[in-house]
Amino acid sequence: MKTALRGAMLTFRDDPFTHALSDCAVYEPDAVIVMANGLIDAVGPAADILPTLSADVPVTVWRDCVLLPGFIDSHVHYPQTEMIGAHGEQLIDWLNNYTFVAEQGFSDKTHAAEIAEVFLREQHRNGVTASTVFCTVHPQSVDALFEAAARVNMRIMAGKVCMDRHAPAALLDTPQRAYDESKALIGKWHGRGRAEYVITPRFAPTSTPEQLDALGSLAQDFPTTLIQSHLAENIDELAWVRALFPSCTHYTDVYQRYGLLRPRALYGHGIHLSEAELDILSATGSAIVHCPTSNFFLGSGCFDLRRARDARRPVAVGLGTDLGAGTSFSILQTLNEAYKTAQFHGFPLSAAQAIYLATRGNARALGLDDRIGAIEAGMEADIAVLDLMSTPLIAYRMKYARDWQDALFIQMTLGDDRAIAATYIAGQQVHCRNG
Repeated sequence: MKTALRGAMLTFRDDPFTHALSDCAVYEPDAVIVMANGLIDAVGPAADILPTLSADVPVTVWRDCVLLPGFIDSHVHYPQTEMIGAHGEQLIDWLNNYTFVAEQGFSDKTHAAEIAEVFLREQHRNGVTASTVFCTVHPQSVDALFEAAARVNMRIMAGKVCMDRHAPAALLDTPQRAYDESKALIGKWHGRGRAEYVITPRFAPTSTPEQLDALGSLAQDFPTTLIQSHLAENIDELAWVRALFPSCTHYTDVYQRYGLLRPRALYGHGIHLSEAELDILSATGSAIVHCPTSNFFLGSGCFDLRRARDARRPVAVGLGTDLGAGTSFSILQTLNEAYKTAQFHGFPLSAAQAIYLATRGNARALGLDDRIGAIEAGMEADIAVLDLMSTPLIAYRMKYARDWQDALFIQMTLGDDRAIAATYIAGQQVHCRNG
């Protein structure tokens, strides 16, 4: 059965960081998106599309809204939902005092399933239609998330965290267990529906060289899987990595040495990277995921987005909420902080660049821009409906918006979960604010 959405629409055909906006953005003030069988069947100006629809195709009209590609969250920890907003530590102490305590509860599949449902519900309330997720060391934590996502046909990329040192005994595996359990989960979930598996060493300090070697072998054995970890988040972390891997030239060299850099490899943060490391990430097609609310919350530092995207050796950059060090499920609030981070480095991030980063830019970092991240015929029908009048202040401020770029900058500066009027995944509505 076909269904259709009507309203203003914005999508991107190319990267506004490296191309003129006129060549990248597609803004249509009155568009119709036709959806069927989980895909976008047709899209274009209402005057062109409406006459092609039969009378039995329902058309939902969204006034004072913009239809956007569903937001993508490329770095997030669903087990940390229960501890978001934990006070008072920087990265290493925060892991020991909060994260590792909370994650031990995921040995209980029932607990994991409960958190997975809450996590996905909050993502949908914030217009997130696809995400790349860290689970815990427990295989059942992966099962719980994929099972919950499958019920709404959501594109989820996730993996079992692998750690064999510097964490509580209840959260440690071994090099062989990390390989075997990850391999079993790949066989169970990778490519099943919209699920994809992500090979997931937590970060270099919590894996021995033997475990990183095993995971590199796993990546070689399963070249279509994604890879995710953390990189250069905290200054103290950098010193720790130097002490643990003295033969490596720098932090990025650790992952390169063990075969963990390639297209579809995503590394959270990347704040404290040398030019040599950025060169390697660019050359290997690996991506950095910018997590601004987490970086500020833990006092980790300010990521230089413009430097990473330098056209002379551009690094793919995605966007992540990084819950629970990240402080909001809202992509709009995450972009608000990304703008402030960019301003710190003298780069006034535009609304178009920001929305691109959260949609097609993320999809490119994930190697999925042929499927998600844009509103085009043949793409998966994941749509976020952005209400331009979600609060009295925003409604008042919108009276003075000059154009669609100004309007969207207002939304990403002042908006939050209330600005998401509805979310559609594979053509089905999974959230309606007033429903």
